[in-house]
Amino acid sequence: MAGRLSLLVASPRVAPGLLSRSAWQAVEAADHVLARGADEPLAAALVESGVSVAYAGDVPPPALARDLVARAGEGRVVWVSSADADPGLTDAVAAEVSRLPEPPEVEVVVGSWDVQGARLLDVVAVMDRLRSPGGCPWDAEQTHESLVKYLVEESHEAAEAIESGDRDHMREELGDVLLQVAFQSRVAEEHPDQPFDIDDVAGGLVAKLVRRHPHVFADDAAATPEEVERNWELIKAQERAAKAEHAGGEAGHAGLLHGIPASLPALLAADKVVARLERRGDSLPAAGEDVASQLLALVARARAEGTDAEAELRRALRRLDQQA
Repeated sequence: MAGRLSLLVASPRVAPGLLSRSAWQAVEAADHVLARGADEPLAAALVESGVSVAYAGDVPPPALARDLVARAGEGRVVWVSSADADPGLTDAVAAEVSRLPEPPEVEVVVGSWDVQGARLLDVVAVMDRLRSPGGCPWDAEQTHESLVKYLVEESHEAAEAIESGDRDHMREELGDVLLQVAFQSRVAEEHPDQPFDIDDVAGGLVAKLVRRHPHVFADDAAATPEEVERNWELIKAQERAAKAEHAGGEAGHAGLLHGIPASLPALLAADKVVARLERRGDSLPAAGEDVASQLLALVARARAEGTDAEAELRRALRRLDQQA
C-alpha cells in the first residue's frame, strides 16, 4: 500500500519552531523526516525538539524527488522545506508521481503563515545587507545628514502620488518613504554613543500611539474627530511640559509655532496654526489689507469648509498648467 509524502513548508519570517498543529502531527507520524542539511533553520528547530532528521544534501530536484517518492512508497515521509523554498522540487515530485501506477499521496503541510507586516522584516534584512561590509558602497557611505534630502523628496513624491489617484504609483512612492525610515534607522545603529535601531523607532511609535489614543486603549471618551484632536493636542502639551521639566527648561511651552518645522510649506504651517487657535477657543484676528493676513483668513475659511488649502492650491496650479 502506497504511503504519503508530506512537503512541510513554513514562513522564513516566523520563528522556525512555531509550527501548526497539523505540521507537528505530520512530523510525529512520519517514518522518515528529511531535509537538505543541518544548517536549515526549520530542520534545526525540529532536531532541537527531539525529532530525528536525515539529510539529503545538495542534490538536484529530480534526484531528490525520486528519492522522496520512493521512500513514500513504503511509508510516511516528511520533507522539511529549505529556506529558499526548494525551487523546482514540487514540479519534480509531480513529474515523478505521474509516471507511477500507484503513486503515494502527496500533500503540502503549512507549518506557519506570514502575519501582516512580515515583509517589513525583509526590508530590515535587505537594508542591513546593503549597509554591511560587502554590500553597496554608496549605501555604506551615507549619513543621517546626506539622506535628509531624499527623505524630503520622497515625502513630496508620495504626496503627489496620493493626489494622482494612481494606486500603483502610490504604493511605489510609499515604499520609497519607508526605505528612508529603514535607511536612517540602520545608519543610527552605528552611532558610537547613542545608537538606536528600527525596533526602537517602532517601539517609540507604538508607545506614542497608545498614549495619544486613550479613548481606544484606556477609559477616556472621544466620540468625534474634533474631540480626538483636542485630546491629542492636550496630551502633546503635557508631554512637552514633562520633557521641558526633565531638561530643566520652561515647562509647558506651547507657542503657536512650537513643533512646526521651519521648512514646512507656509500653507501647511498656517493650517496647523489655525487649528491650534481653534482648539484653544481663540479666533484669528480680522484680516487686514495686507496679503499675509488675507492668506491666513483664506486658510481659516478653507478649514471651516473642510478643505485642505495646500491641496486646493496645488490642484489649481495643475489646472492652470493643463490649460496653458
